[in-house]
Amino acid sequence: MTPLFGLVLAGGRSRRMQADKAALAYGERPQLAEAFDLLARHVHRTWISVRADQAGETLRSGYPQIVDGTAGRGPVAGIIAAQAQHPEAAWLVLACDLPFLDDATLGTLIARRDAGRLATAFRSRHDGLPEPLCAIYEPRSGEAILAQVAAGRDCPRKFLAENDVLLLEPVTSVALDNANTPEDAATMRAALDARGAA
Repeated sequence: MTPLFGLVLAGGRSRRMQADKAALAYGERPQLAEAFDLLARHVHRTWISVRADQAGETLRSGYPQIVDGTAGRGPVAGIIAAQAQHPEAAWLVLACDLPFLDDATLGTLIARRDAGRLATAFRSRHDGLPEPLCAIYEPRSGEAILAQVAAGRDCPRKFLAENDVLLLEPVTSVALDNANTPEDAATMRAALDARGAA
């Protein structure tokens, strides 16, 4: 097995949320801190993915960073930058806005990983398509990702859907639900509060 490194995607502009999703707290700490520590428990080394203009921000500056390059836009830019910095490694890539994500889900992803394919990912409970932002990308996926981006296609979900990947069923139904809007965040916060009070 190649080494497994971790990357928390924290470079988004959070336009729909109207606030920095990495800074939102669903408990006592910002979601970036929760996601980083969760991921770090399962991989050899962990970084956060940032845009160049975010590198010095207070929230992000305390973490090991990989800065997006010029290839690709959105999440795929972070994946490409990570693969360029450590091409020998497989990367467990994680969005920073998954407040229900848990150790069991990441443990299953790693245990079921198929290093013979380009990637291992979960199937979305909403539409059956691959979930690209809680997935393991093997080293040899890098060339195929770059080819897709060179063809003007920046969507990592389409990359997974069109290539040789292993798709797993989610461990728990809500683990990969993300928060994109203030309404999403409020609903998830209420659900987590109710879970804590149960």
